[in-house]
Amino acid sequence: MDSIKNYVLVSLGIVGAFIAEAFGGWDLSVQTLVIFITVDFTLGLLIAAVWGKSSKTETGKIDSRACWQGLIRKGGIFLVVLIAARLDLVMQTDGFVRTAVIMYFIGNEGISIVENLGTMGVPLPNWLRHRFEALKNDSKNK
Repeated sequence: MDSIKNYVLVSLGIVGAFIAEAFGGWDLSVQTLVIFITVDFTLGLLIAAVWGKSSKTETGKIDSRACWQGLIRKGGIFLVVLIAARLDLVMQTDGFVRTAVIMYFIGNEGISIVENLGTMGVPLPNWLRHRFEALKNDSKNK
């Protein structure tokens, strides 16, 4: 039993290391992006399931098709980050393209989180939204 557990854990570690390396490493920016994507997706589900105010469906309620589409979109973000990391290697830009892409998506996800929290009735300061918009715009200009 312990040998199976060890085999699974070692296999997961190897796969995780390969994926992290493909994305240019498991640094703070990638960790932040993963957190922001997870929070945004979770808030979107809550808005649809609890508040019934989703802008992704006609009824505003939770819908499995809209959920899958959201997951695929989030996967698309990781695909773009992967492409950016590979471009950095080819162009020898030392992570510049990858970082700009990640910052853009962190800004984009941050704006979505702020909007979702607003839909839920959570009061937030305006400067927070402006920070995410500035981050998104700065990354877009790079």
